[in-house]
Amino acid sequence: MKHYFILDERLGIEVPDSQEDWDKIPKQDQQHILLKWESIRGHIPDRIQELEQTINQKQHQLDHEADFGISCRLNSEIANLASVINDLWLWYRIHQDISAEKTHS
Repeated sequence: MKHYFILDERLGIEVPDSQEDWDKIPKQDQQHILLKWESIRGHIPDRIQELEQTINQKQHQLDHEADFGISCRLNSEIANLASVINDLWLWYRIHQDISAEKTHS
């Protein structure tokens, strides 16, 4: 079976990576793809929770930081982590609908 996923270092998960038309992928491969995606999707909330814990730690540091430069760095790191969380939720929600459509069609 071809590789239909690629590791997204920023998100910390594998994401779909196929330019191939879904209908041209063999049915057996489609089932494997959907099963793998459901497994990956199942870990997204855990990944988000990890990132939220990191944000909370950085927020705590920020609350007690007097150095302006360090405060700016912490703010930037928090914003980047929040952006990753947002993207993970998008993958989780958007591709949930796609998986359901493909499974039931």
